[in-house]
Parts: sequence; C-alpha cells; structure tokens
Amino acid sequence: MSAALDYTNAESAWEDATTAAALLAIDPPGVGGVCLRSLPGPVRERWVQIARELLPAGTPWRRIPINISDSRLLGGLDLTATLRSGRPVVERGVLAEVDGGVAVLAMAERIAPATAGKLGAVLDNGEVRLERDGLADRMTSRFGVIALDEGAEEDERPVGPLRDRLGCHLDLNGIPVHVAGGCEYTAEDVAAARQRLDQVQCSDELAEALCAGGLALGIGSLRAPLQALRAARAAAALDGRSEVSQEDVALATRLILVPRATRIPEMQQPEEEEPPEEEQQQEQQEPEEPPPPPEEEPEPPEEEEGSDEEQADDDEQEEQAPAEIPAELVLEAARAVLPDNLLQQMKIRELAQRNRSQTPGRAGALQQGGGRGRPAGVRPGSPGAGVRLNVVETLRTAAPWQPLRREHDQSGRRVIVRPEDFRVTRFKQRSQTTTIFAVDASGSSAMHRLSEAKGAVELLLAECYVRRDEVALVAFRGRGGEVLLPPTRSLTRAKKGLAGLPGGGGTPLAAGIDTARQLTEEVRRKGATPVLILLTDGRANVTREGVGGREKAQEEANQAARAVRVMGIRALVVDPSPRPRPMGRELAEAMGADYLPLPRADASSISSAVQAVTGTGR
Repeated sequence: MSAALDYTNAESAWEDATTAAALLAIDPPGVGGVCLRSLPGPVRERWVQIARELLPAGTPWRRIPINISDSRLLGGLDLTATLRSGRPVVERGVLAEVDGGVAVLAMAERIAPATAGKLGAVLDNGEVRLERDGLADRMTSRFGVIALDEGAEEDERPVGPLRDRLGCHLDLNGIPVHVAGGCEYTAEDVAAARQRLDQVQCSDELAEALCAGGLALGIGSLRAPLQALRAARAAAALDGRSEVSQEDVALATRLILVPRATRIPEMQQPEEEEPPEEEQQQEQQEPEEPPPPPEEEPEPPEEEEGSDEEQADDDEQEEQAPAEIPAELVLEAARAVLPDNLLQQMKIRELAQRNRSQTPGRAGALQQGGGRGRPAGVRPGSPGAGVRLNVVETLRTAAPWQPLRREHDQSGRRVIVRPEDFRVTRFKQRSQTTTIFAVDASGSSAMHRLSEAKGAVELLLAECYVRRDEVALVAFRGRGGEVLLPPTRSLTRAKKGLAGLPGGGGTPLAAGIDTARQLTEEVRRKGATPVLILLTDGRANVTREGVGGREKAQEEANQAARAVRVMGIRALVVDPSPRPRPMGRELAEAMGADYLPLPRADASSISSAVQAVTGTGR
C-alpha cells in the first residue's frame, strides 16, 4: 500500500515539475525562475531538457558556471580586442546575452554571496549596470533563472536572497527514473499561452487570497504572492482561459508558497479557540445585566438594538466573506502537500542561516593570505615570496591606459605595463574543524541518545574525509565524564571505539562539560577549530564531587557552561527530550550556544544540525 502511495506521489510531483517548466517558459521574468533541488542524474537532466524544449525557438539559453568572473557575468573590458585595437572595447556579459531567455546556474548551493547579489540586482532592476574597468553602460535584460541545487544536506542550499527571487521551488530527489517521462505540454502550447498571457485577468478575491495565504504560512516576503499571481495567470493562459480559476491558485500555492512556508496553519487554531471561550464568559455575565432595562423601558428599544446588532453582524460577514473563502482554499491546497517534519526542517534551516554569516566555527576558521587555498580575488601588489602574479588581471588593469602611455613612450612597445598595474592573486583557506560530541549517557533513555550520537558521528565521518576534519565523542554518566573517542577522521576506528557504549546512572552534567572543554583546549593548541555539540536535556543531579544534589549540580553545570562561553567556543545544545524543559534553554544561554529542541532526534537530523552550525555542508 505504501509503495503504491509513493508511486502516486512521485507521479504527481513530476507532473507539477513539468508544469512549472511550462510556466517558466511562458513568463520567465514574471515567474522569476525555478530552484531545482536534485542530485545530478537522469531525472534532473530530463527535466532540464523539457524546460529547454518548451521555450520558443531562438530563446536565449545560457549556463553560468560557479566560478564565473565578474567580467564574464556582467560584462567589461574585452582584453583581446582592446589590446589589438588600442582603444577600450566593451564585452557583453552572460546576463546581457540572456535577455528574454533563461540562465542556468550550475551548483547554485555553492554560489558566492557576492555573485548572488549581482545576479539578484539584475533580476530586480531588469538591466545590467556596467561600471568597471573605466566603462559605464546600461543594458536591458529580463530573464528567468534555473538554479541547480545539488545540495545533499538540509543546510546545503542557495543563499536566501537568490532563493527569494526564484518563484518555483522543486525537489526531484524522490522521483524514480521510470516516472520521469514526458510532458503534456508542447512548445506550441507555450507559444499560444505567451500570446494570450496579456489578456488573462485575476479577480481581486483570488489575489487577496494568495496574499492572505502567504501570511498564514509565515512568508514575510511580498515577492512570493506576486510570483504566485504571475504563475496563476500563466497557468490560466496555458489552459486557454482568460480568467484565473481556483485550480490555478491551488497550483501556484503548491509550486511557490508551500516551499517557503515557515509554519503550519493548523498550529494557530488553539490560539484562535481561546477568544470564543472569553466570549462565552462574557455571554454568561451579560444575562445578569439585562433585567434592569426591561423595567425602565418597554419592548421597542430591545427590537431596535437587536436589529442594529443583526445589521452590524451582516455587514461584518459581508466584508469578511470575500477574503475568508479564497484564503481557506489556498490553505487547504497548502496543507495537502506540507511535510510532516516541516517544523524540524525550519529549525535546522534557521540555525544554518543564523550561523552562515559568522566566520569562526564554520568549516574551520578562515585564514587569509599565503599562496595556498582557494582563489579569493586579486589585489594590487608585487610578486615574490610565494605571491603569484595574476597576468590576466594585470593586463586588464593596464589596457585602458595604453593610448595615453604610447603618446609619452617612444619605445614602440605594443603593451606598456608599469609596476602600479601589477595584480596578485589572493588565497583563502580554512583550518581543520574538530566536532566534539558531549552526550548525556545517564538515565533510562541513555541508550537511545548514545545510539543516535553514534550514528551522527559515523555520518559526519563518512562525509568529512575530503575536508580532513575530525570528530570526537565524550560521554558523561555516574560520577564523571570520559573521552570515548579521541579526535579522529577514521571511520573504521570510530566504529571500533563506539562499539558497546555504556549507559545509565546519574547525570554529572558539570563534569561532562568540563571534560569536553578540556578536549577543546587540546584541539585549539593543535591549530584546529573546535565545535562543541552537547546532547542533553539540561537537567543535572550529580555534582563534580560525584554526590547527589540537584540544586548544586545544576548550579555547577551553569558555571561550567559559562566557562565554555568565556573561551569563545562555538557550541550547540541539542535537547532530544520528548517535552523540552527550560533547563536546556537556560544551559544554552549560559554557554552562549544555539539551542535546538529535537523531540524526534535521529542520527540524520543531528548530523544536519551539526552541519548547520559548522557550515561543513557547504
């Protein structure tokens, strides 16, 4: 039964995905684009092929590589033509060439924030503003973007500003190859819909419903409802209609609003049920007051008051009815496809976004300079002492000055380069990251926490070998804590060391934090960047001396947490208890750590949370 259900869901997901490709082909600038989350494979290639085949003949189609330079992206000085002609020659960039078409962004989850900002500015303004290399020009360019998101983990996603500008968000990872077939629409259907698009109208009620539905789903950006409206109009034009229907709104909700949802509408119902109880209490108090008025005045005032109240209620219902009915339709379409673990996904995603701008602790501390690492732009300077000369950028800097220099130089050289033109390549590299798990191995649920921590350690080790990162594990129970797994990057060693983990007994939380802190000091002395992951509910009942006493044990645990904060260690407190209590959050605040309650924590969710904090998924 479940297999048939999964097959049906895959078929409907593929149908929506191909429909999104058709909507993008009809109105690329209006829809904005598609954020296509899928690993490389035949399913993704089939979708990209369909998206390209649906575009009218002659529509620009350009691929943007992840390491594209600013001169190729926005345009700039054509170095070869400039050196040949002796005068500045402008080279059109990819974004200017793709006007009216679609740009395909490869490996969008790894795009640099600066490149994403330049791309977003062109999408917002509808033009490429070229102001570099002594050139100034403006070129109109309106297009759509297909961002190929190859992220394997939850926190591996394109930067927020770029995703916000892309209308449709699709996930093809769960679609099998045999389901990814053809598309019910053709290029002729798209061409006819393009001609019909300007005549399509949308009622005010449905437009207001999209806005109200976006607010109910926790979407703060106004772009999403606008893009959903454009997508609904394109869907109506695709079906040969001149009026947007409720089915078009439901389709736009699934493709555009639901992937950006940050809350489930049903969760607000308990709060909405409280006012009626207050109204009932007021109604119960009101009968005590009515008896005096009938003695003073006869029946006519009551009839007039009743009629005024009925008219006021009717007026309110008339005002609210147009907005409530369509909005409920939007929310019903959203509830049908919202994932059950949406809240957990959003917590991890929010954690990743909050830590993305913080350099320390993200995949190791960033180290500038030197001649090793990844290129990070150029700067003026002279080569030597391990610093490399960037010949292309040096010639690019010298090119605009050639006519003036030839007038004052009689040597006859075609290219005159001076020391102030020298540009050298900057490099950046990150130090090794050591993730230290400190796990509460006490109590009846100790074996569950330890097994999930063990699974998370193995998942991280399986993925961090290329980065040369390490993982360690500290467990605390009974009277103290111990290092079960010293820092290692060997998956084989980890499996041997984690076999048969002990569990049960009291909770010496302070001793466990102290043990983990001492291990972070050793990691720092070796030049690596430590990240502490504390898996506990925050409740302590054993002191550092190994004796019982909840109050003193809790106080010592907070003191140990403050010591971690003083050291400036990047930390995360994961609370796996079914009903999180304030002690876990208070401990995280004392430690200066992020707090993440995961009532249904498993190895995968813990690993995703760790990568969200450390940034190792990017």
